[in-house]
Amino acid sequence: MKRFNIVLLSVSMVLTSFAAGAAAPTPSPAPTAAPPQSASETQFVSSVTADLQARFATTSQASAAGYFRYTNEDQTGAISWVNTKNWQSDQTHPSQLWYDVAGRLIGADFSVLQSNSPARPSLWGVSPQRWIDFSPGHVHFAIRTPSGLYYAGVGDKTMAKVNGSVANPNATDAYKITQLPRWKKLKRPVAASASDIAFVFPFPAIWDLQVWLVPNPLGAFAEHNPNVVPSANAEEQD
Repeated sequence: MKRFNIVLLSVSMVLTSFAAGAAAPTPSPAPTAAPPQSASETQFVSSVTADLQARFATTSQASAAGYFRYTNEDQTGAISWVNTKNWQSDQTHPSQLWYDVAGRLIGADFSVLQSNSPARPSLWGVSPQRWIDFSPGHVHFAIRTPSGLYYAGVGDKTMAKVNGSVANPNATDAYKITQLPRWKKLKRPVAASASDIAFVFPFPAIWDLQVWLVPNPLGAFAEHNPNVVPSANAEEQD
């Protein structure tokens, strides 16, 4: 799930193991239920759940279809995988898939480029009010470190400091970002060269539809799911 404000945001290193058993703190205030679903929305959720669970039940299946991981576990228990070819989604091609720390498919994001739709979309029988405004565009990248990948995201102000473009970022831009004084002051991993950048991609301004693909007593379009318990390594994101 993508719920963060990009300034010099980064999420910490992916280690080879996760703490088991301990749960992340309960969100405060307590999660609330999404507005009741219409019949057409219930049909949409049922359809995409059956389809995506059949095709992307594992991260291996997601990887084979062009998705790759780009975040750590967030406060909802979700680890996000993205396919950058699917920013203009259809019902069978979500832009992002969410897995829990055990590798179970738990949700997805469908997106519509704001450049193609100035107003909230009206698609698939889903209320336009379900679509979240994800703008402005920003950039994500990952640095190779001895402990694994360090995931990061930055906005236009940071990109401007390295004369980079939010719309067309590259590995050299990401490398230069790791050389900035503020980056070093925050003791984030520093790339030795552009070859240390595992990936970099633009995250455009989109309308985003977040859907739980596992049962949720708060509703499929809710922010949180009490049935998904974050691990102790979950990280708070705005």
